[in-house]
Amino acid sequence: MTELGSSFTYIKNEYKIKIGNRYNYIDLLLYNIDFNCYVVVELKVTELKAEHIGQIQKYMNYIDKNIKTINQDKTIGIVICKNHNKFIMEYCSDDRIFVKEYNLII
Repeated sequence: MTELGSSFTYIKNEYKIKIGNRYNYIDLLLYNIDFNCYVVVELKVTELKAEHIGQIQKYMNYIDKNIKTINQDKTIGIVICKNHNKFIMEYCSDDRIFVKEYNLII
């Protein structure tokens, strides 16, 4: 988590939200003190896919509508995935979503 920066604070993993009549779970919910906003983090074991962007946008919108206060900035989303797909991000219209690639070291 320190690779993301020093101004993040942990809120909860598997953060439960209810959208309609279904429960969804945000992998990690953080708060960034410097940017004064919530940060939704999704962890993926595959290459970045378009549906990951849709999923994280849904979670970001939920946080903005139901949890954040008027004094806080809009939620940021981070997808941590095995392989970054630059073509998907090229056509992603939301500049609040970032992708970070990981490497497993055994």
